[in-house]
Amino acid sequence: MRVRSLEQLTADGDAAWFASAIELVRSLPNASDPSLAGFLAADRPVAIGRAPGRLDVMGGIADYSGSLVLEMPLACATFAMAQAQDAPRLDVLSLREGRPFRFGIDLDEITGGASTTEALAERFARDVSDRWAAYVVGSVSRCLTSNGLVPTHGLRVLITSDVPEGKGVSSSAALEVATMAATAACYGLDMDGATLATACQWSENHIARAPCGIMDQMTSALGQHDRLLRLRCQPASVEGHVAVPDGYRFYGIDSGIRHAVSGSDYGTVRTAAFMGYRMIAELAGLAATTEGGRVHVQDDRWGGYLANITPSEFARDFADRLPNRMRGRDFLARYGGITDVVTRVSPEVWYPVRQATSHPVYENDRVTRFGDLLSTGLEHADTVVNMGALMFRSHASYSACGLGSDGTDRLVDLVVETEPAEGLFGAKITGGGSGGTVAVFGTEAARTSVHRIARQYEQETGVRAFVFDGSGPGNQQLGVGVIQTT
Repeated sequence: MRVRSLEQLTADGDAAWFASAIELVRSLPNASDPSLAGFLAADRPVAIGRAPGRLDVMGGIADYSGSLVLEMPLACATFAMAQAQDAPRLDVLSLREGRPFRFGIDLDEITGGASTTEALAERFARDVSDRWAAYVVGSVSRCLTSNGLVPTHGLRVLITSDVPEGKGVSSSAALEVATMAATAACYGLDMDGATLATACQWSENHIARAPCGIMDQMTSALGQHDRLLRLRCQPASVEGHVAVPDGYRFYGIDSGIRHAVSGSDYGTVRTAAFMGYRMIAELAGLAATTEGGRVHVQDDRWGGYLANITPSEFARDFADRLPNRMRGRDFLARYGGITDVVTRVSPEVWYPVRQATSHPVYENDRVTRFGDLLSTGLEHADTVVNMGALMFRSHASYSACGLGSDGTDRLVDLVVETEPAEGLFGAKITGGGSGGTVAVFGTEAARTSVHRIARQYEQETGVRAFVFDGSGPGNQQLGVGVIQTT
C-alpha cells in the first residue's frame, strides 16, 4: 500500500482525487460546532483513505457461488481520515447529509478474539441507531487483530462520503476499505489490496452481519479508473482489468428503491443457492460431513462452487431433480445444513432452490461471454447487440430469483424501448437486487439518452433517479494520502 504526502500526490497528479477530504480537514478548526473543531488535533498528521463505490456490470449475486464478475469502480467515493490519539480509544465522527454522527469505544473492546467479534456483532444488531458504526468499528478491529497488532495508541476517524447509501453501489464496502486503509497507515501496517479487501469482507460478514460476497470490497480496493475489474470469486482471483473501448461507456441509473445487502430477499436467495449446491453434491455422490450445524463437502469436481458446473451439465443432470421451492425444516431434516459460513437455513422459510441454484451456473457463462466480447474491441455492430442481450438475460434471471422490483424493471424497459440509433444496448439490475441501481451499456454519445430515461422515470414514479456517470480509481491505485491539519 502506497502512502504519499500531499506534495507527492501533487507531483504525481493525484491530489485532485483527495481534494474534498483535504479541504474538509483544513476547514475543521474553523467549524462553528466546537466538537467538530476539536475532533482532529492540529499537531498530528492525518492519513486519508479513499475508496470508491462500484457499478456491478455483470456477475452480481453469483459472486458467492464462485462466478466470474465484471465490476467498475465509480467516481463517487468515501473518505476515512484517521489520526492517532493518546487515549486507547476509537472515536468516530461521520458527516452525513450535513449532520454529525458520533461513536466511541475503548480499544480493548475491539481487539479480543472470537468472543469480542460476537459481542460487537450482538451490540450493533441490538443498537439500531449505531448500526452504521459497525462497518467502521469492524474494519478497525479486523485490521488490528488480523495483523496481530497490540496497539500502543488510539485512533480518531472522520468519515465523509458521496457514495449514496442503499442504492446498490456498495457504499458499505467503500466505507470499510477507506477505513481499513487509513487505519493501516496510521499504525504503520502494510496491507496489499487483496488482503485488505478480504479482511473488509470478513468484517461485514461477521460484525455487521451482512452476508455479502467478495466482489464489492475487491472492486473498491483493486479497481482501476475506466476499467472493469475481471474477478473470479474462487475466492478472489483477479484475472485482469478490461479497458472499456473508446466511444463506449457503462452508466448507472438509481431506481430510488432502497437496497440492502442484509435484506431478507438477498439472504433467502443466497441460502437457496447453497441449499441447491448441497443437493447437487449428494446427487453427484460427493462425501459430506456435518459439524456444528455446518456442512463440509469433499468436492474435487467443482471445488465447492456452483459456477464451475457447466450449463449443459446442470441442465442434463441436475436441473429437473431440484425442487422449485423447499421449506427450510424439510431441507435440514434431510441434508443437515449448508456449506455457506455466513447464512443459515431457517426452518420456517420457503426457499426458491431451483432458480437460485441455476442463476450462478448460467450467469458465470453469461459473464464469460460478455467479457470475451468486450475484449474484442467492439468493432462489429452485432457484438454490442449480443452483449446487451446477455445483460437483459441476467436481469430476467434476477427477477426469476425474486430479486427484481417494479422500479428497476421499468428502467430496463425504458432502455429496451429506445431506438437503436440512440446507442443503448443493454441494462440489468445490479448487486443484491430488490431495488437499487440499474447498469446500462451504451455509447459515449448516449449520455443524453440515459439522462432522458432518468427524467422520464422520475415523471412516471415521482422518485428521483440519480445517474452514475464516470469511473474513478480504486484504493490501491491511489494508496493513502498523508497531510498536516494546518
